[in-house]
Amino acid sequence: MEELVELDCDSPIWDRFYTVNPLVLIGSKEEESYNLAPKHMATALGWENYFGFVCTPDHQTYQNIKEHRVFTVSYPRAQQTVLASLAATCRCEKTGEKPIVCSLPTFPAKKIDGVFIKDGSLFFECTLDRFIDGFAKNSLIVGKITAAYVDRDYLRCSDDDEQQMVYKAPLLAYLDPGRFAEIKQSCAFPFPADFRK
Repeated sequence: MEELVELDCDSPIWDRFYTVNPLVLIGSKEEESYNLAPKHMATALGWENYFGFVCTPDHQTYQNIKEHRVFTVSYPRAQQTVLASLAATCRCEKTGEKPIVCSLPTFPAKKIDGVFIKDGSLFFECTLDRFIDGFAKNSLIVGKITAAYVDRDYLRCSDDDEQQMVYKAPLLAYLDPGRFAEIKQSCAFPFPADFRK
């Protein structure tokens, strides 16, 4: 087909088009404080309570989780995009710290040693299940969700109008590479009548 452009797979293809992803903040214990790091390669893993995200052993997030074996996941709202961006601030060369993270509004996790970003929409407390290394320099970090919390505005209820719910409580999407969107409009997916999970 003439409309298709073949991409060179000898180098990474991901900067050549946009994809839709969630944007989450991964929280990890770091010495006597906490680190928050934005991640967009993040998803549920299967139908049970497993969550995974891509990281690299070169990042402190990976090393923190390796040491403490727990992490938190915060889903920021669209109006918190700047806060999520600030969590990506580079570390101080002399100390290796990210001072801006100490200034972000957080609240403590209940069951593990960790923090969440305040005023987000969805929160998970996770215990490390496994690292899956070997995606070139990247790894998949898998956690078992041991506690989950959702803002009441984002909680699905069977008698609510789902489109109105999404409109009133929009979702933040990261459009990789380097853009974001607020999702307010949605439609029911036209599943076949006999569809099953």
